[in-house]
Amino acid sequence: MKTAFLIINYNDAKTTLTLLNNIKNYKIIDKILIVDNNSTDNSFKILKEYENDKIEIVKTKVNKGYGAGINFGAKYLISKLGRCYIIVSNSDIIIEEENDIKDLINTFDQDTAIVAPIIKEHGNLNRGWKIPTPLKDTLLNLPLIHRWLRPKLLGYKKYQDVTFVEVVSGCFFIIDSDCLEKANYYDENVFLYYEENIMARKLQKLNKKTLLNNKVSVIHNHSVTIDKNIKRIKKYKTLKQSQIYFHKVYNKANILERFLLLLTNKLTLLLIYISSIFRK
Repeated sequence: MKTAFLIINYNDAKTTLTLLNNIKNYKIIDKILIVDNNSTDNSFKILKEYENDKIEIVKTKVNKGYGAGINFGAKYLISKLGRCYIIVSNSDIIIEEENDIKDLINTFDQDTAIVAPIIKEHGNLNRGWKIPTPLKDTLLNLPLIHRWLRPKLLGYKKYQDVTFVEVVSGCFFIIDSDCLEKANYYDENVFLYYEENIMARKLQKLNKKTLLNNKVSVIHNHSVTIDKNIKRIKKYKTLKQSQIYFHKVYNKANILERFLLLLTNKLTLLLIYISSIFRK
């Protein structure tokens, strides 16, 4: 089965080109596709100059979000390659060697939909997490203590060389295109955030596994692309809109659960407004 590398770019050609130069000579990769998610700068024009037989640059007509960008690219790759492994990557990823990708692909078995490495970001190790319940996300919405609570509520206590996890980071993973098709792709009602949790729920219904290979890691310069394009308050609102949607549609949250989520969201948003005033 062939392997494709899919990068979603938005107004960040420089970072995308750094990743492209990182991977362009990897023989394990049959096709590199960069989807420019309707950038408002000259990213598409810049990236288009790097096209060749292996590297292709396409552009969406409208930016409908990260998941929609993945869907656009995945459907394009499937039309060209048929069933394949699709490596989905943010532009701000650093891969240390080609064998890391080979090891991840060799982790797949017939029941596996997604394989991911450890993500190194800002001195922390992201090894995936459990799908949050409405109550757990309500607690994680609380200011000041959410960083301390998150590993206790959603983390795993033990890890083997290859560990079954429910959710992995959306910044870098490999998915079997057949499983992506059967899951009906990413939910495009979510513009950004929570797409990982939604996909995890979809794959659960298909009885497909998500595996973390603890012997492989990549480096993520976390939120470089996002923070360049989304201000703090807008970023938070987008995150919490996705959170409410996920729990309403995929976790079937009741009225009380949705009220508590909304209440804690408003509390944190108020604190963000106050802190932004003092920063001026």
